[in-house]
Formats: sequence, structure tokens, C-alpha cells
Amino acid sequence: MQFLERAATVAPPGYSRWMAPPAAIAVHMCIGQVYGFSVFNKPLTQLLGITQSGPGDWTIPQVGLIYSIALFILGLSAALLGKWVERSGPRKSMVASMLCFCGGLVLAALGAHLHRIELLYLGYGVLGGFGLGLGYIAPVSTLMKWFPDRPGMATGMAIMGFGGGALIGAPLGVQLMEYFRTAQSTGVSGAFLTMAGVYALSMLFGAWIIRVPSDDWKPEGWTPAMSSAAAAGPQVSVDEAWKTKQFWLLWLVLCMNVSAGIGILGQASLMCQDMFGVTAAVGGGFAGLLSIFNMGGRFVWSSLSDRIGRRAVYCVFFLLGAVLYCAVPSTQKAGAQALFVAVTALIISMYGGGFATIPAYLRDLFGTKQVGAIHGRLITAWSVAAIIGPNLVNYLSTARKAAGVPAAEAYNPTMYLMAGLLLVGFLANLLVRPLSTTASAAPASPRTASLQNS
Repeated sequence: MQFLERAATVAPPGYSRWMAPPAAIAVHMCIGQVYGFSVFNKPLTQLLGITQSGPGDWTIPQVGLIYSIALFILGLSAALLGKWVERSGPRKSMVASMLCFCGGLVLAALGAHLHRIELLYLGYGVLGGFGLGLGYIAPVSTLMKWFPDRPGMATGMAIMGFGGGALIGAPLGVQLMEYFRTAQSTGVSGAFLTMAGVYALSMLFGAWIIRVPSDDWKPEGWTPAMSSAAAAGPQVSVDEAWKTKQFWLLWLVLCMNVSAGIGILGQASLMCQDMFGVTAAVGGGFAGLLSIFNMGGRFVWSSLSDRIGRRAVYCVFFLLGAVLYCAVPSTQKAGAQALFVAVTALIISMYGGGFATIPAYLRDLFGTKQVGAIHGRLITAWSVAAIIGPNLVNYLSTARKAAGVPAAEAYNPTMYLMAGLLLVGFLANLLVRPLSTTASAAPASPRTASLQNS
């Protein structure tokens, strides 16, 4: 057990800090599989009927709740366990994440085999959700310590891995279900079990190679006073930040941005199949493609925010995103599959960019004193969004199909509703202002100045 303790992970002399990003990605690419969960939606509604939904089979809203629970618990556990992660160190946290996430997949496999949806809620949703939360914050915190000279890049490397999880998870899920499919099974249980084993090995590899820097370590040639862009700004504790209107406005900003994007991610595969009549394999490939843009957007948009400011970037997310959501029904009516892919890919890039930009937005407003803890609490907006977004898409599309609306057109009103959510976020973003104490502080950093001048 001493191998898991924080003291055992302190890097020896000569350890390259560039070993930390592969460790982080080894974990994040696994837990990011949650973004590819949509490939299991339809097969989970056909466990009894096998080729189509039969009597007693679950509905899409029932299955979609698994995804929502997992992301809700992710945000909740990240907020509650952040201090434990810092105290215990990344290796113990990563191993705990593996046990929860992969154990959740095993329990979900049992639930699919027995046709007990409560086991999927408990396994993939609750237990797996705790694995998601632990695995999400542990690598990010560690990379920030290794790259104090480039904290944005460090955060992006880890969060990019999470966004790219569906790139592997979605096609892998489709292929495994096809491999395990029989006349009596859709192959879901076998796919879950196999993924649990593969992901366990990858996450344990990440936990094995991860290290934390010693307390007196710093990058060669780096001087904190010259390199910390936020050093001149306010330094606010998490308990103080929690009470400000700026915190809650950013909470609403993140919640609206995530609610809109996560609705598409949760149903990406089935939505593509319904709207254009493509196969499940193509739908899985579409989910994987969105993962690339989710991943890339985290670097591109957060880098742009360094130039034009956080508020300006979020204005782009909300205004351009609203226009793009309203354009989705038109691409379906015109049968323009390529344009549909381009529009949704850009939407998802902004969804991913929102996750990468929000830590810097918090740092601009509250400083670096306890920005990790503040970020952990803000992630509860993700938990709420995980309930709002997927359920709006699932319930509205299912209700319209039941009313006789063709499956290809069932999602159209939901797109307009998502555009409305983005406009709510746009208004909240416009109301964000620097803390009143900023005026009496030392000269603001360039990013803080961009807030004041917006």
C-alpha cells in the first residue's frame, strides 16, 4: 500500500516532466469513454427483442439516464473529493478511479445480462461516476504542478484526453458488440466486460508512471515572479469566491454551454442514424469524429482566449452556437450529411473549448490562491447540465416519435431549444465583471484587463 502513497510518487532527480502527460492521457482517454456511450443506447433498448425493441425492453429516456447519472456524479464527486485527491496524491487517486470506473462497467455488464436497469444506474452511473470524478481532477492537478510555466497547456493536455475518449471508446464499443453478438444477445455485456479489462490496464499504467514534483522543484530557467500572469490580480479563497455573483454567473455560463453540447454528445450515434438513415457503424464513427473536435477545441479556443479575452470567446460560443443549432434542422431537411457533420463538429468544438477556457476565466477573476478548489465547485454546473441536456434531447425526441413524427425530424425542435439555452448563457456572460477589489489591487494581468475593457 505504500506504493500508492503520495510520498512514493515524488519524482527522483532526472525524472522528465514530460512523462506526466502520457500518464494523464492514459487515464483520461479511458474515462472519456463516457462521451461515446451513445453507441450503447439503441442496443440497450433491444436486449430482449435483439433485432428491435420488444415487450419489456427499456426506452431511450430510461437508457439515457445512465449517461446523465454518470456525469452528474462526476461533477459532484470532483467537488467533494478534491481535497482528498490533493492529500492522497495522484497514484492512489488514479487507482481508486480505475476501481470505480472499471468496477462500474462490470456491474453494468451484469445489469445488461440480467436486464436490471437499476444495476446500470448504480454501476455505470453512480460507481462509474465516482471513477470519472476522481480520474478527471487527479491528472489535471498534477500536470499543473509540473508545468507552472505553462498551466494552460498543461490543463489542456489532460482535458484534451478526456474529450478524446470517444475517439477510441465509440468505435471500440461498436466492434465489441458486433463480436459478442449472437441470436440471443446484443453483445452489450461482453463489450462492457472487455472494456473494463482493457481500461483497467491502461489506467494502472498511468498510475504506475505518474510522479509529482518535489516541493522545491521548478522548471529550469523559470522565475515565478516573471512568469505568473495572474500574480498581480486578486487572490480569493474558495469560501469567498463561493459568495460572489461572479462565481454564480460563471456557474450559469458553464451550465448553459455544457447543457447544449452534452445533449448532442449523449445521442450522437442514434441521432445520426435517425436523421440520415445510416448504419450503427457509421453512427459510431460520427461519435468518434465529434470526439476529435471536442478534443481539438479544448486547445484552439482556450488559446484564442489568451488573445481576445475569456468573455469574448464565450460570446462566440453562445452567439455562433445558437446560429449553428438553428441550422441543424435545415441540414436534415436538405439531406446534407456533410454540412450536418461540419455544423455539429463546430458546436462540439465550442463545447470542449468551454471546459478548457473556464479555469483561466476563474483565474482571471479570483487569482491562483485556491483556483483548483473553486474550479471543483464550479464543476457542479456540469452535474446539473448532465441532467438538463440529455433529458431534453431524449424525452422530446422520444415523445415526438411516439406521436408519429418521422424519426429523421424528431430532433428538430430540440435544436431550437438548445439555441435558447445558449442565449441565456450569453446574457449571463455579459454580466460578468471583475471583482470590486480589483480596482485597488496592483496592475491587472492582460487577461484581467481584457475583462475590464470588454
